[in-house]
Amino acid sequence: MTDARHDPWRSVIVDDEPLARQTLQLLVGRERDFVVTAECGHGAEAIDVVTAQGPDVLFLDVQMPEVDGFEVLRRLGDALSALVVFVTAHDQYAVHAFEQHAFEYLLKPFSDERFALVLDRVRNRLRERSQARMATHLTELLASVPSSRRTLVVRDAGRTIVIPHDEILWVEAEDYCARFHLGTRSVLVRESLRSLVADLPPARFVRVHRSAIVNVNAIRALEPVTSGDQRLILNDGTVLKLSRTHRTEVLEAIGNRR
Repeated sequence: MTDARHDPWRSVIVDDEPLARQTLQLLVGRERDFVVTAECGHGAEAIDVVTAQGPDVLFLDVQMPEVDGFEVLRRLGDALSALVVFVTAHDQYAVHAFEQHAFEYLLKPFSDERFALVLDRVRNRLRERSQARMATHLTELLASVPSSRRTLVVRDAGRTIVIPHDEILWVEAEDYCARFHLGTRSVLVRESLRSLVADLPPARFVRVHRSAIVNVNAIRALEPVTSGDQRLILNDGTVLKLSRTHRTEVLEAIGNRR
């Protein structure tokens, strides 16, 4: 299945055996969300290519003349951000490979099934990285969001309540009512979330799950969780789950507030 990213993940293959490079090129080429941007026949070349391209994945042979896979990693050091998949015909290198922070290990000759399993693990980790980067970017974006002083007028049991938009952090469904969380206080009104959604500006207030509406300006951060979902951290420390159903709507609202 194609990943939701706009561009495929970039892969570099490093192996001194042409047939081994060809095999990996063929297997990676079958995946629509990966692309091979370079093939290297020796370690010294690999160092230059990885430094210049900054790939997402590095398929790296261990045994190569002059500059082997371990030396490639040593020379790249902290400049390497790619997930490293070591590829070798010698299983005695496995322990050392993981000591060198390899993400995965392919033992030649490997089957298509083993390659698919490894690539699925790589794909999942890259998705986690992408979500984390997106959350960081949107959190930075939120810091530049300007505020406004528009108000919401709610009539409840003969009283009229005027609530400035800036004071609303979030609104939650509470039985047949809605509770406005306004920082240090809250207000309960006989109003449904559905009707409030219609009364609040959609560019400013978004539904994050079926029982909560959030002021976009009140979102301090987005964080990925281990299940692959995301959660919102509000300015007052409130933590709310972001429903997958409303994720796109929330991200677009944050992006449009620049």
